[in-house]
Amino acid sequence: MSATRPQTYGMLTIALVGLLIAAPARATVSADSTPTALHNEADGDTAADRQAISREIERFRSSSISISQAIAIAEARHAGATTADVSFDGGSGVPVYRVKTLHNDRIWRHTINAATGEVMGGEAALPLTELDHEDRSNLAALGTIRHRLADAVRVAEKAASGKAISGGLVRDGGRLNFAIVVISGDDLKEVLLEPPGARGK
Repeated sequence: MSATRPQTYGMLTIALVGLLIAAPARATVSADSTPTALHNEADGDTAADRQAISREIERFRSSSISISQAIAIAEARHAGATTADVSFDGGSGVPVYRVKTLHNDRIWRHTINAATGEVMGGEAALPLTELDHEDRSNLAALGTIRHRLADAVRVAEKAASGKAISGGLVRDGGRLNFAIVVISGDDLKEVLLEPPGARGK
């Protein structure tokens, strides 16, 4: 999350101690970062970058399916699955959500039509053994905490007064957090949430 971006899209990082706390414990404003979910080939060209991000946001706003609905659709494919990562992709063709779920020591990749909720194409599964050590460690921790990405999305949308466009697991200062990117007005806000019980995972 270190690419340069125009000043018109501020980025607000809100760190919350836990998913059940409604008010942010600390907030830091940074106007020179682009959330990972909105990076594209135009990075480095300010005008083209601004236009690409604006198009992505407009396609997201016109979608019928929310990120929470996309998570529920993907998790319903395998009983007991939990979402590790979700992002909106409106860059080409039909706008979709790309959802990665964890189930039976595999990462399942799903593509959900953002207009209809239909699962597009087949599922792709990747064994956890093929991931690097940090990713395996993060996913192992995900399986042991009580709260889920869907919980983090609800809290982030309320805290940032907007709609989530992406979310996933990140390590920040050695701590496992949910990072949710929310569109609030014309701003992109990143909300970091440390799930209760994640410390030391």
